[in-house]
Amino acid sequence: MRGLKKTRRIQVLALAAVALVLATGIIGYAMRDGINFFRSPAQVMAEPPTPTEVFRLGGLVEAGTLVRGQGETVTFSVTDGAASVPVAYTGILPDLFEEGQGMVGQGRWTGERFEAIEILAKHDESYMPKEVIDALQEQGVYKAPDAAPASN
Repeated sequence: MRGLKKTRRIQVLALAAVALVLATGIIGYAMRDGINFFRSPAQVMAEPPTPTEVFRLGGLVEAGTLVRGQGETVTFSVTDGAASVPVAYTGILPDLFEEGQGMVGQGRWTGERFEAIEILAKHDESYMPKEVIDALQEQGVYKAPDAAPASN
């Protein structure tokens, strides 16, 4: 009788381990397209990603590069101080999007430029995505916003 309980317990534990591994594999397989890595312009230029890889590019919109084409097509460059990446986007830009401001775009590298499918801009006067701040700090060009005056 004792041998049967021990065998049953081992079978249940083995089945639970197999189920856990299978569930982890299915979740990983389902999320493979939903994971987007962040890259700075310097990283994109140093090690260009494959044309099939979707990733996020962040930095500052370079002054003097914003060109609005016919229709909804917009081209501009994103910089982190060390490198500049040309970007093309077809769509409506966020209201707060402008030159010299932080942005994050999601899309693909075509070999010549970043083709964005989504553009995110800062949402208030002092916000900048953490990834963009980290990339700018690595390049030594990040300037912290002035402290807001205290209100009573």
